[in-house]
Amino acid sequence: MRTRFETNSSLEKSREVLADGLAKFNPLLNVRDNATPKRALVMVTKESHCLRDLLYLLELGELPIEIPLVVGNHNDLQQLVESHGVRFKFIPVESGKKNESEKELLNIVHSEKIDFVVLARYMQILSPSFCSQLSNRIINIHHSFLPGFKGAKPYHQAHEKGVKIIGATAHFVTKDLDEGPIIEQDVAHVTHASSPEQLIAIGRDIERRVLAKAVRLFAEDRIFIVGNRTVVFN
Repeated sequence: MRTRFETNSSLEKSREVLADGLAKFNPLLNVRDNATPKRALVMVTKESHCLRDLLYLLELGELPIEIPLVVGNHNDLQQLVESHGVRFKFIPVESGKKNESEKELLNIVHSEKIDFVVLARYMQILSPSFCSQLSNRIINIHHSFLPGFKGAKPYHQAHEKGVKIIGATAHFVTKDLDEGPIIEQDVAHVTHASSPEQLIAIGRDIERRVLAKAVRLFAEDRIFIVGNRTVVFN
């Protein structure tokens, strides 16, 4: 159950009153002051469209989060990030050294008091250990309408199948690639005449919208996970 209420009491006092009043139900309570925005670590590679949209919505005041830092496994987007007044950290993922990179990422999560991680077209597979330590706190945008076309080059897969609808999916990241609980999806109609490049161009617009909505839903505590499914309060 999700409830929003207004009170003059402190957060601690509100927790105490709720815990005492609901004790007979033995509930799992999470009480948060929504005046304090959640802090997101955004991770990127080279594609900029999802990152640009998040930064733009943040500047407009339409995204209730803080982005203290953007991490890239390439430094292509450093200038874009810093032009928005956000710090950029380059953490390469070298062959055989993924553990070191993920250790540095976890240190950032702790030192920056990060509430959740956003993979804005971060093109690296995270280890099961990393996913486990941040369970239900990593949001990814996948450029297909899952469960179809998992893995690499989904638009090329869609083109080969001659689909008439393409889409994008925001989901929580688990150790199983593209299998985590789905948060948000959207689609667009295409035709047989669409090339893979045209599908990619159409898909970019869907991806940025779907990811931004998923981030907003998480920031506003509107997502509950039940098994491998989500219950989303719009």
